[in-house]
Amino acid sequence: MSYNDAQTRLNLSAGLASVSVAVVLVGMKLWALWATGALSIAASLADSAMDLLISGAGLGAIIYAARPADDDHAFGHSSVEDLASLGQALFVSVSAIAIAIAAGGRLLSQEPQALAAEGAGILVMALSATLTLGLVAWQARVARKTGNKVVAADMLHYVGDLLPTIGAILALWLSSRFGWAKVDSIVALIAAAIMLRGAGQIGVSAWHALMDRAAPQEIIDRIAGIARTWPGVMGFHDLKTRTAGAKIFVQLHIELDGAQSLDAAHEIAASLKRTIIEAYPQAEVIIHKDVWRG
Repeated sequence: MSYNDAQTRLNLSAGLASVSVAVVLVGMKLWALWATGALSIAASLADSAMDLLISGAGLGAIIYAARPADDDHAFGHSSVEDLASLGQALFVSVSAIAIAIAAGGRLLSQEPQALAAEGAGILVMALSATLTLGLVAWQARVARKTGNKVVAADMLHYVGDLLPTIGAILALWLSSRFGWAKVDSIVALIAAAIMLRGAGQIGVSAWHALMDRAAPQEIIDRIAGIARTWPGVMGFHDLKTRTAGAKIFVQLHIELDGAQSLDAAHEIAASLKRTIIEAYPQAEVIIHKDVWRG
């Protein structure tokens, strides 16, 4: 199996797991909201509902991005991952703002809304947290192996969902034990702030990729270090990179001894390209050969 095939299967497994968990979480939290009336659960439910929409779109993006290059998309389809991530950030931001408005209104109300069935709500949210932890662990592994931005963004959503879920458990327990109903609204406001922060990070990363921002500096430095010390390379210039989804596009001009044969020059460039791809399997590398002028 090639690297790309293995990468695609891992990304698809993470996408399918995300959609499946989101469906289960939405169903559980709908029941918990109906039973308790807790706004903190509503915040967690809204986050899970958005996760379901986003995860579905993300799965579609993963499938589309895996398509090979064609005449209309000579560099492949991986930029759809950045578009999907940007859409995810917008959805999460709108959801967070709506939750914050509702929580603020309830917090300022003179008649705090009493919660009910706190024990059942706590049980449901604890099960939700357990499912979410399992999904996050798998997504983190996939994102580490493939560098897929959709999987990484989805993982951030679920990490963000863990905090409001734990907060909802705390709010329900405090309401049941001490009658502190307003804690529910405070937890919802904190959850909304966390969601907005995560959405901002995802959105900025996707925007930079869509604007052809260079790869991270540590990647550029490592590629430069490989080229600088490569046997037969007298010098290099015009090292350029850009990212699209999980892919890194690299262009590099190397300077070679003009007296050597074309076969020898080609082998130097080809072996350098193979080494860069071994270091970064998701890279697409183009190397241009120039004559060294001394």
